[in-house]
Amino acid sequence: MVKSPAIALDTESNSFHHYPEQLCLIQIATRNKVYVIDTILLKDIAPLKEILEDSFIMKVVHGADYDIRSLDRHYEFRIRNLYDTDLAARFASITKVGLATMIKDLLGISINKSKRLQLADWGRRPLSNEALDYAAADVRHLFALQETLDHRLQSLGRTEWVAEECARLEEVRHSPPDLETAYRSVKGAKNLDGHALAILRSLFLFREEEACRQHRPPFFVMPDVTLISLATNPTATLSGVPGLGNVGLHRFGGGLRQALREGLTAPPIQCPPPTSFEYPSDEQKKRLNRLKEWRTSLAATLSLDPSLLWPTVSLERLARAPDTLGIELSSTNIRRWQRDNFAASLYAYLKSDKHRKVAMKR
Repeated sequence: MVKSPAIALDTESNSFHHYPEQLCLIQIATRNKVYVIDTILLKDIAPLKEILEDSFIMKVVHGADYDIRSLDRHYEFRIRNLYDTDLAARFASITKVGLATMIKDLLGISINKSKRLQLADWGRRPLSNEALDYAAADVRHLFALQETLDHRLQSLGRTEWVAEECARLEEVRHSPPDLETAYRSVKGAKNLDGHALAILRSLFLFREEEACRQHRPPFFVMPDVTLISLATNPTATLSGVPGLGNVGLHRFGGGLRQALREGLTAPPIQCPPPTSFEYPSDEQKKRLNRLKEWRTSLAATLSLDPSLLWPTVSLERLARAPDTLGIELSSTNIRRWQRDNFAASLYAYLKSDKHRKVAMKR
């Protein structure tokens, strides 16, 4: 039997050590060889684009979401004909889906997943042989893993389920943060008034510039607690502010003071009105719990994670409007495999739940 063309793929970045993060390595395996591409030294990897976007070549990746976003962010590469072994494992009723654990449990092979190497600065050169072996191991066994999982999925009749999920995952894209509003995500920002928010915004933008200048992640420059402390008490003595030591003051004290001055003189930020939200009634809450019980019970018979079987957001909508299942089935949240396999069961459950409620009223 001739196997279809395929490659195994993984990437290594250094987001814990560098800002903006760099894509440092791309690991690719064929069925008989492993290649580690140094994307720090090799600037032109354009030929890889054609391979990744070739829908005739299967790409086997474990936990592909981050890799897809990273390749899109740095090169605008797309992946077609994806097989995500993490997704496949969850649909094959495997609960421990870490790569090393699965390789050990399913293939009987141990690989090095040292925490030290997981958190290593992959942008430093030269890389040790240990680091290169670690990177190569992430793709070396993916074909054997994929074949093992595929056998399980075929026996369970879930091959098409995984194919649809992987096709949806292919459409994931990198979404850069909006720096003009990202300061609102700082922990504690929602408790600030308009004046403090203006200071926080100025400090946040300064930290972003400083992080880029130093090539260090923002939390290494100043933690969020420092930003909130300064936003609420902008006239405090800087040397006493938590998370801001003498080294930081020496490096960027002047810029920090300027950011504080700009924030103090900026007009207060008008907080957007709270999004209107209709809180569910007691009956809707009870109906949602019953719908979740339906999902949990059905998932248990399939040895499947309930969250995979039917989206929670869909159940929440049905709890509010149980007669709208027909509309709900056309939602982009609902997969074809979910609709084909479980819509009838859900319809019957909603119908019986409605009759139960009427009988209770009598």
